[in-house]
Amino acid sequence: MKILIVGAGLSGAVAGRVLAEAGHQITIIESRPHVAGNCHTERCSDTGVLVHVYGPHIFHTGDAEVWDYVNRFARFRPYRHQVMSTSHGAVYSLPINLHTINQFFGRTFSPEEARRFIEDSQADRSITDPQSFEEQALRFVGPALYEAFFKGYTEKQWGCAPSELPASILKRLPLRFNYDTNYFAHPFQGMPEDGYTPMVEAILDHPGIDLHLETPFDADMAGRADHLIWTGPLDMYFGARLGRLGYRTLDFERFTHDGDYQGCAVMNYGDADVPHTRVTEHKHFAPWESHEGSVLYRETSRTCGPEDIPYYPIRLVKEKAMLAEYEQLARAEEGVSFLGRLGTYRYLDMDVTIREALDFARGFVAAWR
Repeated sequence: MKILIVGAGLSGAVAGRVLAEAGHQITIIESRPHVAGNCHTERCSDTGVLVHVYGPHIFHTGDAEVWDYVNRFARFRPYRHQVMSTSHGAVYSLPINLHTINQFFGRTFSPEEARRFIEDSQADRSITDPQSFEEQALRFVGPALYEAFFKGYTEKQWGCAPSELPASILKRLPLRFNYDTNYFAHPFQGMPEDGYTPMVEAILDHPGIDLHLETPFDADMAGRADHLIWTGPLDMYFGARLGRLGYRTLDFERFTHDGDYQGCAVMNYGDADVPHTRVTEHKHFAPWESHEGSVLYRETSRTCGPEDIPYYPIRLVKEKAMLAEYEQLARAEEGVSFLGRLGTYRYLDMDVTIREALDFARGFVAAWR
């Protein structure tokens, strides 16, 4: 079968590889001049630092098969992600942990003492069923920690009040009553030694895959294939006929520094009067390397326009209603499958993206045997 895949990010590459290995003829088109989508990495010619061009991507998973899959195409080096936050003139570690609590309140709590302090003296126990991000935070850590670490950051990141956001956004973040400062708790964590782009290039290196970069989708292309797999924005497949689904995009202010600028990979800025949400220092994402110079990005979030790169689906009430209508249109399409972060209008971690692409492609192969 001749299959056309639109998009050479993780979804398109993994699905294309599985289908090619099953004997299908795969054509992949990509509008950008590189593969790997938003996890594209490249070397800075001046400093030698491996840069995450569209912002940092940290690979972490509890899915052993997905971990084995990516290690088939790249050598992964150990990496433990740690995040710091500047708030009201002091620097703290995130997620909120025992050190954060003791430093913030000027105490020397034991784990159980800190647990009782947060629950009895800080958390709003009158909130029994948190519906919004704000309610979840107030029930979770109380007003002081919420104001310091979540309120301003969230307003900048999402462009709306935390009371308008669903509680589920915050539920992904842990609260620890020990000194564990690792941002993720998954058993498999690491970074591809040479970056994500060579990994995706290796996935696409198969004689059954014909890759075309800098090639936007044209409707006539679909007519020359037996099946189309769309990994671009769901609404754009339909020409945004029902309206544009909402996203947040990011502006990156890139700058360089001689030496170590901030001593960590990610520094959040929780204060509302600081316009950027965080500063990322990219040489710290590859701690096995040594570089004198440094490459950094200041990140600022804003509403995504028609020509911007979509990063975070908003998925509030209006968007969910529109999404349901687009999903109905998608189900009615014959010979087309929608896959990935943009194609399903969801925020997906890389491991989930790969898992869904594997499952989809294997199901497709089984159905056409």
